[in-house]
Amino acid sequence: MNVLVLMEPGDPSRQALTLARKFGDPRSVRMDAIQPFAPDALAATLALAADQLNVSAVFAAGTDRGNEVMARLAARAGLPLATNCIAVTPGQPVEVTRLRWGGSLLEEARLHSPRPLITVAPHTVPADTGPAPAELDLKPSAESELVVRVSDHVAPSNGGVSLTTAKVIVSGGRGVGSKEGFAIIEELASLLGAAVGCSRAVTSAGWRPHTDQVGQTGTKVAPEVYIACGISGATQHMAGLKGAKRIVAINSDPQAPLMLNADYTVTGDLKEIVPAITAEIRKRK
Repeated sequence: MNVLVLMEPGDPSRQALTLARKFGDPRSVRMDAIQPFAPDALAATLALAADQLNVSAVFAAGTDRGNEVMARLAARAGLPLATNCIAVTPGQPVEVTRLRWGGSLLEEARLHSPRPLITVAPHTVPADTGPAPAELDLKPSAESELVVRVSDHVAPSNGGVSLTTAKVIVSGGRGVGSKEGFAIIEELASLLGAAVGCSRAVTSAGWRPHTDQVGQTGTKVAPEVYIACGISGATQHMAGLKGAKRIVAINSDPQAPLMLNADYTVTGDLKEIVPAITAEIRKRK
C-alpha cells in the first residue's frame, strides 16, 4: 500500500513523513515541482497521483502552503481534511489528535474517509530519518490551474533575515512602547545576526509590518533562541513559538505567561536590559 506525501524543504515535511509511513510506502510530490507556486495545480497533481496509485492517504506539513494545497485538494476530491495533527492511528475510521485554538487545546477525533487527507503540525513530532520517498513525475499543468499563483516576492523589512529560517529571533511586544522603541531591538538583532519579530499588539499599533509578526495569525518560527522583549505571551503568540529550542524572556512582570514558560527570564525594564546586553556583546566582540 502506498501513501502520498507533499514534500517541501525543511523539517516540517520530514515530520509529516514520520506519520505518513504508518499508512504505507511513501511516494512524494515536491512543492517546488511547479514554479511559481500554484496551489490549484499542485492540488490537481496530488488528486491525479492519488487516484493512479490508489494511495491509502495523502499527507503534507501543516505549513501555510501545505494547508492551502491540501484544502484545495479536499475541495476538489470532496473528502474531509484533518489539519494540524500531532498523532494519527490508521484504521476505519482513522483516529487523529489535532492542535486547536492556537495550540491551547488538543482535539481527539475520528476521520471517516476512504482516503484520509492529513496535515501535520510543524515541530510536534520527530523528523523522519528513513530514506527519501520516491518522487513522482509530473505532467504539465493546465492553464486553468495556474490562475492562482505567486507573481512576485517582497523582500523582508528585517535586513533580509527571514523569520522562518532565522537561528536567533529578537522580538518586541507592547512593552517596547513605540515604533521608535524598536531601535534597541534592531541593534541587538543586528549584533546577533538575528531576525526582528514582534507581537500582534505591535502590528495592530502600526509599529511594525505584519510580516514581522510571530504567532498563530503571523509566522510560526523555530529558532535556536527566541528573545522576547516586553511580550506578555498571549495564547496566539505562544502558538507561534512551539518550535523554538530556547526562549529568553525580558519583562517587568515576572508573572507574565511568557515569563512562566521561558527557559531563561530577566525581570526588569527592557529599555535598560536590552542596551546592557548589547553593550556586553560589543565588549566581547
